[in-house]
Amino acid sequence: MQEIENIVNGQKLFLKPEYQEVLNNKKQFEGHAGATNPEKVIEISKWTTTWEYREKNLAREHITINPAKACQPLGAVMAALGFENTMPYVHGSHGCVAYFRSYFTRHFKEPTPCVSDSMSESAAVFGGLSNMKEGLRNCKALYKPDMIAVSTTCMAEVIGDDLDAFVKGAVTDAQGELDTTYIPAAHTPSFKGSHITGYDNMMEAIFKTLTPEGEVEKDEERINIIPGFESYLGSLKEVKKIAAMFSDKIVMLGDHEEQWNTGAGEYKLYAGGTPMDVVKSAKGAKATISLQKYTTPATGKYIKNEWKHDYLTCNPIGLGGTDAFVMKLSELTGKPVPSELTKLRAQLVDAMQDSYPYMHGKKFAIWGDPDFLLGVVSFLVEMGAVPVHVVCHNAPRKNWEKEMQSILDKGTFKEECHIWAGKDLWALRSLLFTEPVDFMIGNVYGKELYRDTKIPLIRIGFPIFDRHHLHRYSISGYEGCLNLLTWITNAVLDQLDEETKGIGTTDYFFDCVR
Repeated sequence: MQEIENIVNGQKLFLKPEYQEVLNNKKQFEGHAGATNPEKVIEISKWTTTWEYREKNLAREHITINPAKACQPLGAVMAALGFENTMPYVHGSHGCVAYFRSYFTRHFKEPTPCVSDSMSESAAVFGGLSNMKEGLRNCKALYKPDMIAVSTTCMAEVIGDDLDAFVKGAVTDAQGELDTTYIPAAHTPSFKGSHITGYDNMMEAIFKTLTPEGEVEKDEERINIIPGFESYLGSLKEVKKIAAMFSDKIVMLGDHEEQWNTGAGEYKLYAGGTPMDVVKSAKGAKATISLQKYTTPATGKYIKNEWKHDYLTCNPIGLGGTDAFVMKLSELTGKPVPSELTKLRAQLVDAMQDSYPYMHGKKFAIWGDPDFLLGVVSFLVEMGAVPVHVVCHNAPRKNWEKEMQSILDKGTFKEECHIWAGKDLWALRSLLFTEPVDFMIGNVYGKELYRDTKIPLIRIGFPIFDRHHLHRYSISGYEGCLNLLTWITNAVLDQLDEETKGIGTTDYFFDCVR
């Protein structure tokens, strides 16, 4: 048990005799009461590393093992927290919301506000209207938000709850208590799409709710930026810094940086976020830029059709991606690229030249969201690296593979590179055993792959639970690109140290002694 004078972490706690006794007692209930043959387990485990198993594994269509994606409502929660005084509200069971909150809290190491109307067995049978009516009123009374952003879970979607009708009914039933509260609602079924789909659906719903009908005052200097499902708070900060160098009329729609980057002291339930008035006037802007094209297709379609101004996409990850973003801002504002950015770019290029020999020819496996992969793979190609396995579990059906292939085609080793759309991390395991690489780039769920394959894992992506504060850095812009360069190059050097420990046999690496 824990002792108040000597609090130990979980690793040491569960090695204590009392916990080991509980663990051993549990084993009698595992594997058909101890009937599992350990030798057979080892035999099957070895077989799963073969080409024969790989063919069966990659042929899977109706089951996911170790997904490289999360469910829709998670993205809807992030979208909601990008707006001031907004409470994410999930129409579903309390357990689902506990998952979303803990998922974000473990990654950002910050509290995540989110409520649920706690649908239970009776709601699954009779529908969740009563839960919605009571839940929205309680949310308003307890937390006093200006906007309650409603999303759904599997339960509500499977039973077919009419979300729009439920919200209207709840507002009518509230006797004026919800009349001044914005309540955008988005269908976010967890069994379809992924967290980026939920982000897209919620952003579209918020814009539909806050955008006034008819003509609005035009502002030809105003530019909107939509960040997308961005888990690197430093990237939000970096993008805003770059934008401010061109104009003070470039605004971010859905700015969740401060929500997960609060300081010590008194806790604020709502921190930062895009003001409502800024969203209401967004329609009159000259253009809107999405930094994650494949995360915001529905939102982009709405903007083009209803706001009727230019909708553009940029992916400011890597040297080329940042260049394109900077030049687009220069074009839209009619201003030259600031000298400070030119200097940052030159410093980055110098650093890339320094590190190029260490990354050139190194083989990587990488997984993550569609836009994240386009950016980071582009950077790897810029550095002469070889993205052998590019795994995107939530890859869009249209255009993404073609766009990724065009990036890979720019590399010297393009014949060795493969795109695995729709595949999960168990499929990647087979790829790593049959076509090994030097390094993996991905989220925390690559940890088991590292233990299985002994291929070093470079933690870049979402979520990252087992390392601290990486989310505070940027992976966007020139400084973000320098962070990527630093993390990856130093991982290569760390591995080189591991491989040169043999005294007089392998220690022919003299950087520390010459």
